[in-house]
Amino acid sequence: MGADRRHRPSEPDEPGDPRRAHAPSARRRTPLAASALLVCGAVVLTGCASMPDSGDVSKVDSSPRAEIDSQVRVYGVPPGNGEQPPELVSGFLEAITSDEPDFDTAKQYLADEAQGAWDPFASITVLAQAPKVSVDPTAGKDGNGITILLTGTQLATVDDRHAYEPRERKYEERIHLAKTGGEWRIDSLPPGLVMGQPDFQRIYRSVNKYYFAELGPDAGASPVVGEDVLVADPVYLRKRVDSVTATVNALLDGPTNWLDPVVSTAFPTGTTLAAGEKKLTLDDSHTLSVRLNDRAARIDEVRCHRMAAQVFFTVQDQTSTELSSVRLERANGSELCSLSSESSRGYAPDRLNGRMDRKYRQYFVDDKHRVVSLSDEEDVASPVAGAFGLEGAQLGSVAIARDERFAAGVSRDGRLLYTSVLEPGAQRGVARLTSRAADPDNGLTTPSWDALGGLWVADRDPRHPRLLRLQNGTGTPEEVRVPGLGGGRITSLRISSDGMRLALLVERDGHTTLQLGRVERRGTAKAPELSVEGLRSIGLKLEDVDAAAWAGDSRLVVAGHESRGVQKLLMYVETDGSPADIRTIPAPGGIQTLAATEGQNRPLLAGAKEDGIVRLTTNGDWESVAKAGVGPVYPG
Repeated sequence: MGADRRHRPSEPDEPGDPRRAHAPSARRRTPLAASALLVCGAVVLTGCASMPDSGDVSKVDSSPRAEIDSQVRVYGVPPGNGEQPPELVSGFLEAITSDEPDFDTAKQYLADEAQGAWDPFASITVLAQAPKVSVDPTAGKDGNGITILLTGTQLATVDDRHAYEPRERKYEERIHLAKTGGEWRIDSLPPGLVMGQPDFQRIYRSVNKYYFAELGPDAGASPVVGEDVLVADPVYLRKRVDSVTATVNALLDGPTNWLDPVVSTAFPTGTTLAAGEKKLTLDDSHTLSVRLNDRAARIDEVRCHRMAAQVFFTVQDQTSTELSSVRLERANGSELCSLSSESSRGYAPDRLNGRMDRKYRQYFVDDKHRVVSLSDEEDVASPVAGAFGLEGAQLGSVAIARDERFAAGVSRDGRLLYTSVLEPGAQRGVARLTSRAADPDNGLTTPSWDALGGLWVADRDPRHPRLLRLQNGTGTPEEVRVPGLGGGRITSLRISSDGMRLALLVERDGHTTLQLGRVERRGTAKAPELSVEGLRSIGLKLEDVDAAAWAGDSRLVVAGHESRGVQKLLMYVETDGSPADIRTIPAPGGIQTLAATEGQNRPLLAGAKEDGIVRLTTNGDWESVAKAGVGPVYPG
């Protein structure tokens, strides 16, 4: 039998299930709901229902939604009698891409000892395509069996904490087989799974877990936000294998290694689901009840509510209905605490990024070098209140605080940073920061505000490049260490609303890349010590990046091109470096800046040499906002 026999379908998922974002490939799917005829024998089925011979004729919905709703889960097919090593290994590689929770069918391809030793959950290696299978020419047959070579182009890995890491290189691994009871079986293989990117995208989805920011000396810096700042930690989990339970288990496992130094969890060390808590589901009132082991039995109510908040926002996006509440229970079923959706608002990431039905205005610097703004209902931008809206403002770029009450502007020559209240009659006062650069392109970058009141800016002066933060926009500039730059120079930056992750454009060796770093805070409130650690490249498909902006809790939108002379693209990337499940779109010509919101409730803006300020409409077209102007921004 050929490759078509490697999977069999089971029952379709329930309509409306959002976990089915990617359809299985056609050769692994039987369109049960969308076909007028079901043919038995093309795949291995447990049974085949007879065709009805009476009843009304009804129209089959051929819409994309019907296609999604007709999906089926797929399961591996056991090895056949007399399969030779290459065919057996190919069957094993197909079986590990099934939807079985414990890979039981895949284990049938293994010898007894290998079944006990192989850990399919240790890691995932993602290749551009499914690995090529061939007999290892350097090993050939030995006295105990045969060696099969797996080759391909590796794109990324996913570790045992479900963290994705781009890692492109040549892939080569070996699998050994031996005869067991007259049949070939795998007796030695690498840990974890290996699969092509199409299978990975079909089987796995990106999920945001949430942990509390370790604010250190900045704790209490914002009386509005407080200390309960949740930070998104993206991981990859299987789509159709008990999504909610898998998500909660991943949350209890703790943060990924990259984010761990700057966040904490409210759950006591060693907290897991209680014994016997196999599957978590929402009840009829849309409440999620979670029984925990004895590690959490004696926590106080305040801490319990923080734990419930982590569960609430981690699970919310993984369910097809709105959560009404989360109930945490002891192992014996008694209630620890309950957090309603209304009470959860006090912890919501929305508080930081403006997603709570707030429509931020759009801001930019017009041809008179002053700050102007407009709403969706306005066709013409008007000057902002205060000093930045005056014709003599002479600004080159601007950043608006997330409460839209304050602004920070950089002078046209790139040398001076000012802050001002956006109120009638407000003065801009003295410069808060000065660059020594003679060229505006080497002066201060466009600033960026976090929701804690921190104002971030980089000085691009080649003689003295540095990254700085001004608390509340008026404090003494604090130099921030960036130990991983490796001789590169920061040319642009955007801070996340939670203040824990900083997106940087870094120029090095003639190319500009997008780097993401975590903000580590040490020292005291009077003498804070800030550093940006763990720099990692994201948006690896782009040879050069021209602009980037936050477009979600763990997502950025990036403008750049894959190689010199190729059309510029706009693409979305996750903060772990994985491509977001959003289509790539052409960018306007000469794009220089991008503006988006983490709440994803506002249109994308761009500043372009040829077109001025443009806005992306819902139908995917770019429309003009202002023919003359630079540096469009949303608050942040």
